Formats: sequence, C-alpha cells, structure tokens
Amino acid sequence: MAKTLGIALVVLGILMMLYTGFNYVTTENVVDLGPLEINKEKNHPVRWSPIIGGALLIGGIALIVINKNKP
Repeated sequence: MAKTLGIALVVLGILMMLYTGFNYVTTENVVDLGPLEINKEKNHPVRWSPIIGGALLIGGIALIVINKNKP
C-alpha cells in the first residue's frame, strides 16, 4: 500500500513540476433580452508552485525507500 502511494506521489510530483497550472473557462450570461443573448467567457487560472511538486516527489521517494527497508 505504501509503495503504491509512493509511486503515485512521485508521478504527481513530476507532473506538478512540469505543469505549473491550468486554466478553465466558464460562460457567463451578461445580457438576456428575449432572443438576444450576450455571453462572456471568463478564464479562471489555477496555479501552484513547482516547489510543491518537488516536495511531493521527495515524499514519494521517501515512502518507497522506507517501504523497501521493511521486511
């Protein structure tokens, strides 16, 4: 169990270091006058520090090493 969690943390850490965020778009109704609609697309950036990815990577490696040393 700990080895699987360690591998997942390593993979997640590497991905978080490579991709430091993403954007998602929502559509917002600005004007709605019967058949006339005006919509606005709004970007929502989600960002994180690559240091968090490094911490997850180190934690995952530590879990794998600790699990390997147990009998």
